[in-house]
Amino acid sequence: MKRALTILLMAAMLLVLGIPVMAQQRELPLVIEPAVIPPPPPLLIGVYLPMTGAAATYGQSTWEGIKAANEMMPQVSGRDVRLFLADTKSDKKEAANAVDRLIMKDKVVAIIGEAFSSFSIAGGPVGERNEIPMVTPTATSPVVTQGKKYYFRVCFTDPFQGEIAAMLATINLRAKTAVTIVDITHEYSVGLGNYFVSSFTKLGGRVLHTNYIKTGDTDFRRELSQAQAAHVDLIYAPNYCAEVALLAKQARELGIKIPILTGDAAQLYDLIKIGGPAVEGMYFTGFFNEAAMTTQLGKDFLAFFKKKFNKELDGNSAMGGEAYFFLMDALKRAKSDRGPDIREALANTRDFQGLFGKISMGEEGNAVRAVVINEVKDGKFTYVTSISPP
Repeated sequence: MKRALTILLMAAMLLVLGIPVMAQQRELPLVIEPAVIPPPPPLLIGVYLPMTGAAATYGQSTWEGIKAANEMMPQVSGRDVRLFLADTKSDKKEAANAVDRLIMKDKVVAIIGEAFSSFSIAGGPVGERNEIPMVTPTATSPVVTQGKKYYFRVCFTDPFQGEIAAMLATINLRAKTAVTIVDITHEYSVGLGNYFVSSFTKLGGRVLHTNYIKTGDTDFRRELSQAQAAHVDLIYAPNYCAEVALLAKQARELGIKIPILTGDAAQLYDLIKIGGPAVEGMYFTGFFNEAAMTTQLGKDFLAFFKKKFNKELDGNSAMGGEAYFFLMDALKRAKSDRGPDIREALANTRDFQGLFGKISMGEEGNAVRAVVINEVKDGKFTYVTSISPP
């Protein structure tokens, strides 16, 4: 009797405590929570550009193009693309430091930049040592990619640009004699000037003088007076926008009416703002004109950029976008974020439909693409024609 009473008391206590008695237990339904699959890690892409200093206008313009392209194409193969921007401060040493910081601190898998040849030459060895692929939008000096496995460009090279400029001078502008006025500060200007002289000479022209200036110079009367005294047919000035605009203004003030021919670095709207009527009729070899953006990607990018920034697209912004889309295409095909795999995909690019047409990768990381000829007409960059490599 006592034993039965004890059992009953224990059962009552268990019920009070909320512990089910064995006889009352029943199986609960098994609930399986769905597995949470984490999103793939983002692709980390570095950008190094001159956002401050003497070349800031070019860097800021290029960055706008890259940002617009990133917003248009924010993912590759299901992975978000995250951009890291490093300012080279328009300085060679800072360019090398910027690349090192992007690789070591930000852990990027590829880099877009630099916009200038001299800064690209400084930053290139850092990427090369770490096997990080780099794509420059606008650095045209062949030295940038020479002997490099991991540096590529989406622009043409100065030897080709110099050749086209010489043909333009000889055939279109009917020049037999010329002087060159070259910015000795930049590898780009010096190299392009030399390639022009070589090609112009081969076509039967004569370059009577080569004069050197420096970035930031504002008085070019001595160099222009020498050209005037020599009675040449053409001035070739493969320099950056501000210097070209001021040179043109002073030339016209001195009564010099001969054509001034320049290169891609002058294609900013500041050329027209600073130069005004003095740059009317100026021809230049470049990357860009809206009329040359014939692909669907080009048309879409042009519309997107104008809507985003409420302004006209310029050459540097266009080439920043071109570099981004080119790199994204390689990342899709690489199916990997390893440097050697991305490098292989970049090197094997064939007939990529960019903003202006097809781009293929040639030897030593040099893109095979057309040169766009522009003329300043009625205060605008007017499309003349595009010339592709043979």
